[in-house]
Amino acid sequence: MKTWVSSLALAAALSSAAYAADIPLRDFFRNPEQSNFTLSPDGKSVAFLAPWEARRNIVVRMPGQPDRRVTEVKDRDLSGYFWKGNQRLVYSKDNGGDENFHLYAVDLVSGKSRDLTPFPGVRAEIVDELTERDDELLVGLNKRKPEVFDVYRVNLKTGKLTLEAKNPGNVTSWSTDHNGRIRIATTTDGVNSTLLYRDQPGGAFRKLMTTSFRDSFNPLFFTFDNQRFYAASNLGRDKSAIVEFDPKTGKEVKQIYHRDDVDVDGLGFSRKRKVITCARFETDKPGRQCLDEKSEALLARLEARLPGYQVDIQSANRAENRFIVAAWNDRTQGKRYLYDEAGDKLELLAEITPWLKESEMATMRPVQYRSRDGLTINGYLTLPKGKEDAKGLPVIINPHGGPWARDSWRFNPEVQFFANRGWAVLQMNFRGSTGYGRDFWQASFKQWGGTMQDDVSDGVDWLVKQGVADPKRVCIYGGSYGGYATLAGITKTPDLYRCAVDYVGVSNLFTFMNTIPPYWKPMLDMMHEMVGDPVKDKAMMRERSPVFQVDRIKTPLLVLQGAKDPRVNIDESNQIVKALQKRGVEVEYMVKDNEGHGFRNEENRFDAYGAMERFFRQHLN
Repeated sequence: MKTWVSSLALAAALSSAAYAADIPLRDFFRNPEQSNFTLSPDGKSVAFLAPWEARRNIVVRMPGQPDRRVTEVKDRDLSGYFWKGNQRLVYSKDNGGDENFHLYAVDLVSGKSRDLTPFPGVRAEIVDELTERDDELLVGLNKRKPEVFDVYRVNLKTGKLTLEAKNPGNVTSWSTDHNGRIRIATTTDGVNSTLLYRDQPGGAFRKLMTTSFRDSFNPLFFTFDNQRFYAASNLGRDKSAIVEFDPKTGKEVKQIYHRDDVDVDGLGFSRKRKVITCARFETDKPGRQCLDEKSEALLARLEARLPGYQVDIQSANRAENRFIVAAWNDRTQGKRYLYDEAGDKLELLAEITPWLKESEMATMRPVQYRSRDGLTINGYLTLPKGKEDAKGLPVIINPHGGPWARDSWRFNPEVQFFANRGWAVLQMNFRGSTGYGRDFWQASFKQWGGTMQDDVSDGVDWLVKQGVADPKRVCIYGGSYGGYATLAGITKTPDLYRCAVDYVGVSNLFTFMNTIPPYWKPMLDMMHEMVGDPVKDKAMMRERSPVFQVDRIKTPLLVLQGAKDPRVNIDESNQIVKALQKRGVEVEYMVKDNEGHGFRNEENRFDAYGAMERFFRQHLN
């Protein structure tokens, strides 16, 4: 469903012939014909997602057989799925974007699917896929109480659920050893986290440490004797490092890998060879440091075969001699290959979006600028193809969501779409963006609409001083927190932007806090520390809630919202739209009844980006 508060006045006046050189909008946002490839445990079969009835469903390719679609989901795209044995797949799906995900198992022999978690209004979260146990997995369910997740062992043959661990009410995460037994639990009092550990499966938990939410200690996986574990930790340091921790002594045994410039937050391992493989981090591009000679040699061999691309191993069989390999960069989603190590054979499986030519896409260039108070802000500037040296360009400022997340160097279809239409795009990792260490993250606390917003404005100022941006043709667009930054931008700096697009963004910090999903409520005290306390910080939160500053808005605005959004309730968009309507400010509003926090269904993406294109053409060209 589409609900428009006002029409897009210019739409009828725009002739498609005038933009004949443009790549069709649908080519950027349509579902790939084949994507998300995975290997079966025996390495003989490949599964992938392919469209059916305009929705991404699972298809299986078995030796000597034609490709066979094994799901028939018509209401939502499937995104997450995994193998459980060679004859079963498990996938997740919510209802219209409500994020109450159910788990389903599909039997490849019978072709039948089973809802493993058939509980209305209950959310399922994978605790452990139990990769080496074909008939079981561990899942967290909040069916007893919306705020808390108990752990159940699911029998995939019978569908039986057996309680594995009852949540006392304050556990926010569980971790298992290599035998699939829960050994670690993390609890919270809303601000501080306590790490609980038990020496033996089924034994009593004991406290290992208590840390403030300002500290980060994230258990990754156990050592292969199940006696110690690896963690990403910033305890005693600014940048997170990979460490080995001994629960017997309660101390860090050694530092496995660290960097001075960015956090190191990931570590891989080989189940077969029982060794750690590569540590993962991100500078201006994704990076890794291999700690295992075999892994390093394998990746070096693949990179030599696929020059000019980021090369990642996305799936492997249990024998670890057959792999799904991804080759991609900032100008293409790239290709996927099946690599057979024994024969050193690289077989093309698919090009993800062959209709988008890499040579016609724009380059995503890492950039840096200084904030007004001296912080280094990293970001990415994408200039339209053929206009890399042009000056005075129309620009879209695109702050990311989260906000405790980051923009990354990758193929981004919406950025490429905007660039193809002749608009430069600036994405910035403002203070609070993750990966740059504790101090940079903490600098965002209680700065929604404050210095976080100044970082965005300073990016505009930098682009103008560089001569890249025409200061009279700058618009701002963002989703989620980026939507909030959009609204904050046109209230705090009303003369900076020619137009604005708010996509599922927060408009009122008070109502936002009151409508968060129930399973976020254990973290509410932390949110008060990081965003603001509705009582102690009432004046500040009111000042930084765009809905209370609508008298300052004069920028034309387009608002996009999913009716079932559990994170940013539809009332956030309704409030700002009604307040602007009352003042007679130009505002356009699109609501999709079958969407949540962002538009996942293909036809809704087409509508949303079509509306954005007409809106930006009206105000930027």
